[in-house]
Amino acid sequence: MDYKKIGETYYIRMDRDDEVIEGILNVCHRESIPSAIFSGIGGCKSAELQVFIPETGSFETERIEGMLELVSINGNVVSGDDGRLFHHTHALFTFKKDGRHNIAGGHLKSTTVLYTAEIELRPTVGGAIGRQFDPETGTGFWKFN
Repeated sequence: MDYKKIGETYYIRMDRDDEVIEGILNVCHRESIPSAIFSGIGGCKSAELQVFIPETGSFETERIEGMLELVSINGNVVSGDDGRLFHHTHALFTFKKDGRHNIAGGHLKSTTVLYTAEIELRPTVGGAIGRQFDPETGTGFWKFN
């Protein structure tokens, strides 16, 4: 992984075997970024996607593997009260399976790069967004101070 800051934006290049979410959070740690939004594209080899099931109050996880074209990744990073960073990320992948083109998307738990991923990270300017726990979903939502 390598990255460069231009203006207020960080441009991150992920390389083979890098885990994308981990890389984004590492840049935020290194650069003392408490909250940000990000987007990107790339080529990945595995991904764990989740969907929230309201009836059970839990997430269902699906793992996909192969040549996964990362059509779009969008998300945010926020800080908990203790300074710990959290991400909320959605992604869309296209891939071939049994000779057919397929699409899979949803909440992204993790994805590993096959060739490259190119991420644009935009820190919040003039303040930070925090995280508040939501007991109904067991997750966190934006918290404004």
